[in-house]
Amino acid sequence: MKIVFDGYRPGALAGVLGLHMHYYAQHWGFGLAFEIEVASELSAFLGRFDRHRDLFLTAWRGDQLAGSVSLDISGGGPEGAHLRWFVVSGEERGSGLGKQLLARAVSHSDSIAGGPIWLTTFAGLDAAKTLYEGMGFIRETEHSGDQWQGGVTEQKFIRPAPTLFDGEF
Repeated sequence: MKIVFDGYRPGALAGVLGLHMHYYAQHWGFGLAFEIEVASELSAFLGRFDRHRDLFLTAWRGDQLAGSVSLDISGGGPEGAHLRWFVVSGEERGSGLGKQLLARAVSHSDSIAGGPIWLTTFAGLDAAKTLYEGMGFIRETEHSGDQWQGGVTEQKFIRPAPTLFDGEF
């Protein structure tokens, strides 16, 4: 069964939260504080979602959520579009789905906003870091603050706005 890309479907919010909790609880020991933060912020985003600007992209294999990524352009602030809730199920890791999701998000931002994209993550997520860097993201900051309450070193990555130079004068 092939992957189908979609937006919101009933149950997608719970599915995205579930993918996050399954991975981050198992691999990083994150618990209730993380789950509350993800649920609260994702719910708020979907509640104010601007379908003409923002992106809530889900990937499905049959009726199973395989991954997701979101792009908050309308609420990303002065730093540009905020890439969030990027996650791939354990069954799909290594399949190239993460790269496809990230490429679609970057393409969406470039076509709608045309500005920089930023994200927060933490040290140790090496596969995601490789994907980010492959899409032109650069680590801007790193500090020991821990908004996820999991004892991690937070990082901020930014992808500068694309240049419009096409070689003609």
